[in-house]
Amino acid sequence: MAPNNSFWIFGYGSLIWRPGFEFCSSSPARLYGAHRALCIYSHHYRGTPEKPGLVFGLVPGGSCNGMVFEVDLANKGEVMNYLRAREQVTSVYFEVERTVRLDSGEKVRAACFVVNRKHPQYTGNLTAEEQLALVRDAVGDAGANRDYVLNTVAHLEQMNIVDRHLHRLAQALGS
Repeated sequence: MAPNNSFWIFGYGSLIWRPGFEFCSSSPARLYGAHRALCIYSHHYRGTPEKPGLVFGLVPGGSCNGMVFEVDLANKGEVMNYLRAREQVTSVYFEVERTVRLDSGEKVRAACFVVNRKHPQYTGNLTAEEQLALVRDAVGDAGANRDYVLNTVAHLEQMNIVDRHLHRLAQALGS
């Protein structure tokens, strides 16, 4: 598709394995300047306010391997409205556009959701033990937090993306 007929969305967590929108193509891609972290208390999808789970966010520093989706420009409004409804339930993310590099070497600008580190649901730096305790038993409207983490790790593995911290967490969860 011609560049002016499409736009791109970068996924680094559940968007990798459940985008939920129609796309023309997808490709593994790397975002520079931010990394994936299990750093957001989930009070809705993967936990409750009383028993929060954890979901992924992009935080400054490093890089993040994920998946980029090319979407027909004619569908931009519909897709972005869907993503805002899905990702911004509590307005914990900033919606930004960043350059990502596809596996082919091509660079594209992609919409992505970066955690607002001033939001009360931002966890800061939790220890591996704290993350495990939160993820192990939390359940929200979209299911068990454990399943969210294990599914993301499984899809990262399928893409040959190694995240030692997440793999250790998956092992502790009994993957």
